Amino acid sequence: MVNLLRPFLSALAVILFSINMVGQSLVQDTLTRTAPIFYDVMGNKVDFSPEMPPLNQIAGAPKAFYTYHWEFGDGNYSNKKNPKHTYKNKGEYTARLWSTNNYDNGKPPKSRPEKINITSTGIDGASASLDSSEAIPSIFPEDEHLIIRSNRDPLPDEEMVLITSYKNTKDYVTSGSLYLYYNDKKFKDDNFILEDTRLHHGEKIVPIDPMFAAQFDADESDYYMAGTEVIPRIRTKIVQDSTKRLVLPVTLEESRKLYRNHQLIEFENMQPGEERHIFRTLKTTPEMLKDTSALVTLRTIYVPDNNYGNHTVKDTELEIVTSHDPNKMSTNGFLLNYRLVRYKKVKFKVKFQNDGEGPANTIRLEVDTPEMFDKSTLEVIDMYPECPICPKEKEVNYSCLDTIAEKDKLIFTFKNIYLPGTAQKNVMERDSTKGFVKYAMKFGDDFHKKKTKSRTAIYFDKNEPIITNYSTTRFMPGISIGAKAGYIYTPSVDESREVFAGVTVSPFKSYRGYWQSEFFISAASFEELKRFESSDLNDIGIESLQRFTEKNKENNITAYLVPISYRYNLNNFLAFGAGVQLKLDFQSKISTETTGEAYLNIPDEGIIRDETNDTFQKTECTENFTNFNSGVFIGVNAGGVRIGPSVGVRYVFNFNQPTSQFQAYAIWKF
Repeated sequence: MVNLLRPFLSALAVILFSINMVGQSLVQDTLTRTAPIFYDVMGNKVDFSPEMPPLNQIAGAPKAFYTYHWEFGDGNYSNKKNPKHTYKNKGEYTARLWSTNNYDNGKPPKSRPEKINITSTGIDGASASLDSSEAIPSIFPEDEHLIIRSNRDPLPDEEMVLITSYKNTKDYVTSGSLYLYYNDKKFKDDNFILEDTRLHHGEKIVPIDPMFAAQFDADESDYYMAGTEVIPRIRTKIVQDSTKRLVLPVTLEESRKLYRNHQLIEFENMQPGEERHIFRTLKTTPEMLKDTSALVTLRTIYVPDNNYGNHTVKDTELEIVTSHDPNKMSTNGFLLNYRLVRYKKVKFKVKFQNDGEGPANTIRLEVDTPEMFDKSTLEVIDMYPECPICPKEKEVNYSCLDTIAEKDKLIFTFKNIYLPGTAQKNVMERDSTKGFVKYAMKFGDDFHKKKTKSRTAIYFDKNEPIITNYSTTRFMPGISIGAKAGYIYTPSVDESREVFAGVTVSPFKSYRGYWQSEFFISAASFEELKRFESSDLNDIGIESLQRFTEKNKENNITAYLVPISYRYNLNNFLAFGAGVQLKLDFQSKISTETTGEAYLNIPDEGIIRDETNDTFQKTECTENFTNFNSGVFIGVNAGGVRIGPSVGVRYVFNFNQPTSQFQAYAIWKF
């Protein structure tokens, strides 16, 4: 039936595509593309093939192509376009396909799962899970028993498949556990939703007991012990993201602190040498971190035997992308703590793929690297193709990786290697055409708190370069608390004396512009002296004079608030700023003393003192929360304007009297 419908469906797809091209509009890329699954059943052997929609080539990129992830419904999978599969047992199986559009600016096509009904196991009673033409060696390197793969890098609001492959390397039947931890707590939003888990070997999803603290004995059959070091007897390759541990409760507690979500799967009766696969569909959330060079992690914990606490921890790094491009650059330094990063190395990873028709023998990666990195601290962590570092000032005829550090560039050159091309004949596994370099380095001694951008030009032999995305490092704002003290002068007030002390809050050690808030308390005293007189002439012509001296003294406890100000560092030693200042007297105590001296102005005798009519009056008044004032200011600082001590002056213009104010102060930022 499927074979009869196939020509009709193909013709319908062509017609629909033609109509779509005639009515093409700007919304074409938002349409859902489909890739229907076709298959031919011959006993227990099935040939699969998809009907793929045309690719939307990204201008200037290498030729677009599809990659594939097939699941056959019995625990086996394939990455070929047209796989052939032999089912071991009768029954109904669900075949699924996820295809990824590389160098394409549309959405990945969707494929509807198909039910495969197997009614025969073949004339020869075949028991192999794969036909001989499809047989492949074990995916596990020697002494490895856990491999984590994904069909694509995470792109916001898109599905990806996580393949967990595990193996029983014991010489007896085992029952164990697999833990998956996801959604790093260091990110505000969740990055993944676990939509589906497909199990094919009797595994069970069980809840994790939060009070779990069981104690296990260590199975030392595969290890030598020396202190706290665990050393495998045979180790052909050190896997950088995988560690073997002994105390499971400690690992689980550590993982709970790092991740928000988890899943526990238990398995039973795993035969010696048996390999199994678990498939999970993870939906990346729309809120997923949009930094296209950032790394998110998933943690897998494999307990091969529940009778012992021995376990393997594998942290899988996934690079956030905006399109599926195998040539890209990423970093774990997308958000750094400036106070601590000077003691740590920032990791970078450059991935590449040979899309040529033949193998590449020389691959050169020219990485733009800001000068604020200390290139003398460069450390190559991992690479593929795996080879030693080339000796300096000596030509060799074996495969090696040459590293050159220039002022603003790092150059990695794979020499004398063989990396097949995707268009090369007889290349069936696309992963064999990919490579990478993972390296780390520190910032220099005097680096500024500013964003860095790096990207890589990838040269395959003598071909034109492929330019990757930008890999960006950023710093968390951090918080800097400053202690501030100084003197305030108010020109319009006699004998003005005002001192203050307070705190400032700003981002830690900003490079150029930043916002700052301040709060400080002042103690102020103001004195004002007034003189005036009054006179009265009686009926006989004698003038009574009263000469008054009024002394006003004011003592205030005042709160100043700078809700927002903008400051700009010209360099390490000079900065200027402007902002808004609010002022309120918590307490204002006013004391007034008025002294009156009496005089008589007698005709022909002049002015004489009349002490009998002298007066003295004293009044005191206390007010709370009064004399609100607001204004704007400009100022300048000199010294350690980013961190440490500095001095500054500021002019404040208030909207109410007294209008002018000058501040001189010292500040120390921590």
